[in-house]
Amino acid sequence: MAPNDPNNGGGFFASIASSLSSFSNAMSKSVSGLVGYEGLQVINPEGGTQDAEEEARKGRWKAEDRDSYWKMMQKYIGSDVTSMVTLPVIIIEPMTTLQRIAEMMEYSYLLDMADECEDPHMRLVYAVSWFISIYYAYERPWKPFNPILGETYEMANHDGITFIAEQVSHHPPVSAAHAENEHFSYDVTSKVKTKFLGNSVEIYPLGRSRVHLKKAGVLLDLVPPPTKVNNLIFGRTWFDSPGEMILTNLTTGDKVVLYFQPCGWFGAGRYEVDGYVYNASEEPKILITGKWNEYVSYQPCDKEGEPLSETELKEAWRVAEAPKDDRFRYTYFGHKVNSFETAPEGLLASDSRLRPDRLALEKGDLSKAGAEKSSLEEKQRSEKRRRELKGHDFTPRWFDLTTEISPTPWGDLEVYKYNGKYGEHRALLNSSDAIENANAAEMEFNPWAYEEKHAAK
Repeated sequence: MAPNDPNNGGGFFASIASSLSSFSNAMSKSVSGLVGYEGLQVINPEGGTQDAEEEARKGRWKAEDRDSYWKMMQKYIGSDVTSMVTLPVIIIEPMTTLQRIAEMMEYSYLLDMADECEDPHMRLVYAVSWFISIYYAYERPWKPFNPILGETYEMANHDGITFIAEQVSHHPPVSAAHAENEHFSYDVTSKVKTKFLGNSVEIYPLGRSRVHLKKAGVLLDLVPPPTKVNNLIFGRTWFDSPGEMILTNLTTGDKVVLYFQPCGWFGAGRYEVDGYVYNASEEPKILITGKWNEYVSYQPCDKEGEPLSETELKEAWRVAEAPKDDRFRYTYFGHKVNSFETAPEGLLASDSRLRPDRLALEKGDLSKAGAEKSSLEEKQRSEKRRRELKGHDFTPRWFDLTTEISPTPWGDLEVYKYNGKYGEHRALLNSSDAIENANAAEMEFNPWAYEEKHAAK
């Protein structure tokens, strides 16, 4: 049977997609015995053999924390909660959204390989493998801290990459990042839309992700699938990303269409990814299969999508070994991202590593982390009031808001573009004696630099 048309998502994947409608019914159980939580769904990815209340109590919440959170959140059911509520630190990990973006760089060698590759279709295999590799780290059930407006994250000392991310908007929350080495540049404007469903939340990625491969001279654009986070209040939190991932070579018209299968009964299909690389004429050229938390394999195919004879399935990517029993399920690279090992000299005072709430949570002090988080949020509100009284608009330092509007399947996006000033800043520091030798870990977190920027004008 011929594979699906890459533009309509039917055919080859239709039988898989049909399981979506029965997914929730097959694995969900309503919590009915716990007063005040009637009707909430507890979804067990391993199947539904246990009593819902027993499964529900396997979460990380204390009863009093869970009750308080539910009283606060139940009025938001059906709403986009992206920036509507303040979340407790018990569901947060000691890392920010900006650092999560930086984690994408762990397998950046795949982009190097894509740039060096002469075969245009294999180039897309390596590139899409890089985008898939991100999901293993993103499987963690904790939410990262929302960055403060003006907060940044810098990364150095990894595969020759220069990385800078900045929180460019607070309402709605928008992050922008730029990464670059000799083979590629990566630019993202990251924004999400959510729908809170009680014990779960659906997340729709409104962002734009693009990779420029320098030697190959091509521009790649990604549309990822949506994500659903299950068992926020009851049960063991886990996420699923059923749907299509489309990577398009905007230069040639070639593309990759992958289907992330939904988790089915007793975990059937969970993590599995299948699809094809298509040429500009929409003919399948390479079959891709794998599991987003383990590996990606590929094999040349004919026009019907069947593997070519005398070819074999080969591996393009496999996840690296991860620490055993890690408290927050970080990878080794995740620990590097969260440490000063990857920090450049002359670290910006706005860097995520310096956040006092993040540092307290990393040390296991939830009480202090919660207090520091509240303090930072109040400082952010105060900074906004002062700025508005002076008639000043916030302007990001390293990214500029463009007039470009990028359409996504879930809404339009205002695009931020890297302005090159960070590279100039780093070059100036590296060519002078301006870098202080102070201990970066002792620096005070300070993302509020708008007064300095206005004074400099």
